[in-house]
Amino acid sequence: MPNHKPLAAVRSYLWIVLASAIYALGFDWCYVPNQISLGGITGVGQIVHLVIPAIPVGVAVILLNIPIFLLGWKYLGGRMLISSLFAMAVSSLAVDLLAAAYTFPPMDPMLASVFGGLLIGLSLGMVFLQRATTGGTDLIARLLKIPFGHLPMGQLLLAVDLVVIAAVALAFRSLDSALYGLISLYISTVVMDGVLYGMDTAKVAYIITQRTEAVLDVLVHQLDRGVTILHGQGAWTGEEKQVLMCAFKQRQIVVLKQTVKEIDPDAFLIVCNAHEVLGRGFRRYRQNDI
Repeated sequence: MPNHKPLAAVRSYLWIVLASAIYALGFDWCYVPNQISLGGITGVGQIVHLVIPAIPVGVAVILLNIPIFLLGWKYLGGRMLISSLFAMAVSSLAVDLLAAAYTFPPMDPMLASVFGGLLIGLSLGMVFLQRATTGGTDLIARLLKIPFGHLPMGQLLLAVDLVVIAAVALAFRSLDSALYGLISLYISTVVMDGVLYGMDTAKVAYIITQRTEAVLDVLVHQLDRGVTILHGQGAWTGEEKQVLMCAFKQRQIVVLKQTVKEIDPDAFLIVCNAHEVLGRGFRRYRQNDI
C-alpha cells in the first residue's frame, strides 16, 4: 500500500503558504495603512514597529513568538509546533515582503475593518485546519483549547486578543483604532469559526413512519446512509414506534425528504443541524482536535 503521508504533509504546507499570503494581504492592505488595531502578537509587533521603526513587524513577531513556542512545545508536541513554526515564519515573511513591495493607500476604515476581518479570519481558519497556528495569541488560544475544549477557537482567540487591541489603540492614541479593531476582530472570529466548524455541514434526520422497512431499505441501499433504529412510544396512543435516526450531508437533504415523503406521505420527519459528525462517511477524530 503506498504511503500517502508525505503527500498529505506537502499538501498541508501548501495550504499554510496560501493562508499566509491571505494573512499578509489582509494585514498590509487593511490594517497597516488605516492604523487599525489587530489582536495577537502581530498587534504587539505593530507597537514594536511604531516605537522602533527599524524593526519590521514580521521580525518583531518572530522574536516575540520564541518564548511562546517554547511553552507550546511541552503541551502540544513537536509535530504541531513544527507546522506552527513554519506558518509563523511564512506569514511573518509574507507580511514584510508585501509591505516592502507595495505600499497600500488608506481606505475607508469601516471597509478596512470588514475586509481585514474576512481575510484574517479566513487565513487563520485555514491554518488551524492544518493543525497549525501562526504563533502568538493563536498558539495561546490553542493551548487554552486543552482545558476549555467546549469553547470554540474563535471565542478563545477573541478573549485573548481584546487586551492586545486595547494596547495597540493606546500606542496609536486613537479610540477609533480600537473600535474598528473590535469590529474587525468580531468578523474574523465569526469567519474563522465558520471555516473550522461551519464547513462540517452535516444534518441528522429523525423519521417516524408506518413503512419503516421500505424507508430503511432506501436509506441504506440507495442513499448509502447508516441508520440507527430507536425504540419509542407514542405518548397519546401508547403505541410502540420505531424511530429512524440518520446522519447525512447537506447536499442530500432534498433527496432524503423527497424519498421519505414519496414512500410515506404521512411520515413524521425532523431534520436537525449537526455541529460535528465523527465516524465512517464523515470526519475522523484526531487527538487534540479543535
